[in-house]
Amino acid sequence: MTCTAYEQPRASFDTWGPWALLAASVVAAALSARLIGMDRSETAVSGVLVAAAVVLQVGWARVKRRRPGPSRTGAGLYLLRWAMGFVLTWINPFFAFYAVTGYYTAGRELPRRLVMPGLLLTAVTMSGSEIGGMPPHGVILWLGFFLVLAINMCLVSVFTRYAEQEQARAAVQADTIAELERTNTALQQALDENAALHAQLLVQAREAGVADERRRLAAEIHDTLAQGLTGIIAQLQVVANAPDLDTARVHLERASGLARHSLGEARRSVHNLAPVALADDGLPGALTKTVAEWGERTGVRAGFTVTGTAEQLHDEVSATLLRIAQESLSNAARHARPARVGVTLSFMGDEVTLDVRDDGTGFDPAAVPERTRGGGFGLDGMRARAERIAGSLTVESEPGHGTAVSARVPLVRHDR
Repeated sequence: MTCTAYEQPRASFDTWGPWALLAASVVAAALSARLIGMDRSETAVSGVLVAAAVVLQVGWARVKRRRPGPSRTGAGLYLLRWAMGFVLTWINPFFAFYAVTGYYTAGRELPRRLVMPGLLLTAVTMSGSEIGGMPPHGVILWLGFFLVLAINMCLVSVFTRYAEQEQARAAVQADTIAELERTNTALQQALDENAALHAQLLVQAREAGVADERRRLAAEIHDTLAQGLTGIIAQLQVVANAPDLDTARVHLERASGLARHSLGEARRSVHNLAPVALADDGLPGALTKTVAEWGERTGVRAGFTVTGTAEQLHDEVSATLLRIAQESLSNAARHARPARVGVTLSFMGDEVTLDVRDDGTGFDPAAVPERTRGGGFGLDGMRARAERIAGSLTVESEPGHGTAVSARVPLVRHDR
C-alpha cells in the first residue's frame, strides 16, 4: 500500500472517528446508567461534559485545518479531551469508548517527547474502565489496576514501535518512489535528446551523402565517360585520316563500341544516384535483388542471408548499408576475382550488421590508403558513410585468402 493510499482512510477516520466513538459511548452509558447506579448529578455532569466534548471536537477540527500536525495547541486540546474522557469514564466505565481516541491521536497531535506521556494518561483511563470503574476498592482491585495498566502500556509500546517502523518504511518507500520518478523523468529526457540527436545525425548524413554522390559521380565521369569520349574522338580522328574505307569502318565500329559502353556507364551512374531499389522494397528485399543481379552480371555465385528479426529501417540507414553493399560487390568484381560471395544482413538488438565476404585474391588493408589517396570512393568512402550515422566499418583481408567487409550501424527504425 502506498503512502497516499494509507493517508486517505486515516484522514477520514481522524475526522469522523471521534464523533462515532463519542456517540457509541453516550449510547452505551445511557443503556447502562441504571445498572451502574448513576444518580442525577452524575448524569447532569456527564451531559455537560458530552456537550463540552462536542464543542471541543468542532474547535479542534478548525484548528487542524489551519495548523495540521503536532503543536502546543494540539497538545493542550489533547490534554483537555483526556481530562474529560477520564472524568466521564470515572462516572461510567462505558465512556471509555470515547477515551480510547487518545490512543490513535497521540502520535499525530502531540510533539514527539509528549507521545508516551499522552499514551500513559490514556492507558490509565482505559485501565480504570477495564477493572470496572474508578476508583478501585480494596488492595486486590488496586493490584489489578496496576497489572492492567502495565499490560496496556506494554501493548501500547509494542504497537507504537510497530507504527513508527511502518511510518519509517512508508517514508522510505515514498522517497524511493519519488527518486524513481525523478530517474524516469531524467531517462525520458535522455531518450528524447537521443532521438533528437539521431534525427540530426541522419539529416547531416543525408547532406553529406549528397556531397559524396557528387564526388563519386565526378570521379566516375572522369574515369569512364571522359575516357570513353576521349577514345571516341581519337577513333574519329583516325577515321578522318583513314587511307581506305575498310580502315575507316574498323575505327568507326570501335568508336561505336566506345559510345555504347559510355552510354551504359552514364546510365549506370544516373541509376546509382539514388537507391532506387529501396523505393519498392525494404533493405532485405533491395539487397536480395542487388546480390542476385550482381551474380548474374558477373557470373560469380552470390548468396544473401538475413539473420534476426528484420525491421523497417530509417531511409538513411537503409541507403547507407545498400551503398556499402554495392561498393563492396563492385570492389570484389573489379579486384578480387572471387568464385563465391556471401552477403549477410544481421539484426542484433539495437544494431544492424552488414557482412560481405568473398574468396577472392585478397589484399593488404594497410596498403589501401596509399593506393586510394588520389581519390575515388572505395574503402575510405564506405567507412565515412558508416561513421556519418554513428556506425563503423572494418575490413579483414589477406593476400590469397579473400576479403571480409563488415559494417555495423545503430538500428534506427523508420518511424523515428
